[in-house]
Amino acid sequence: MRRLSIFSLLTIFCLSGFTASAATGKVVKMLPFFLDKKGEHMEGANLYERDSYQTKLREHPDLRSGMLFDVQWKVHGTVNAPLKIRIELRGGQKEGAPQVMTLETDAHPGHWFSTWTGITLLGDDYTKFGELSAWRVTLWEGDTMIGEQKSFLW
Repeated sequence: MRRLSIFSLLTIFCLSGFTASAATGKVVKMLPFFLDKKGEHMEGANLYERDSYQTKLREHPDLRSGMLFDVQWKVHGTVNAPLKIRIELRGGQKEGAPQVMTLETDAHPGHWFSTWTGITLLGDDYTKFGELSAWRVTLWEGDTMIGEQKSFLW
């Protein structure tokens, strides 16, 4: 009888520690890339060629058609609401009012370690926005922000 009581207490004590925990998240990094007229951000297959092509696009705005924002993020724990990635941008034309824009997309965890999600800014929206000067990326679980990363000028 005594053993049964001790076993019951230990079982209750151990199981009480296994409650559902909320998800925790992290935005690992965000990489902004210019896109050319074909919608590509690189010409070759390696990082050197990608960086070289990005330099060319930075120096020649007439070759650009938009921007790609690649976001690396991760989530741990139980996700109880849909995940979203939100990118807030600040920038503008050289002559004109500053521009603020928000891009958002659904996020779907896919790997054990981290996931990459791309969001594009194209066409008239890109042209009207102008040059990017600062950004902030947030990871949301429903209405709760669970991860954030921002540029130095934010």
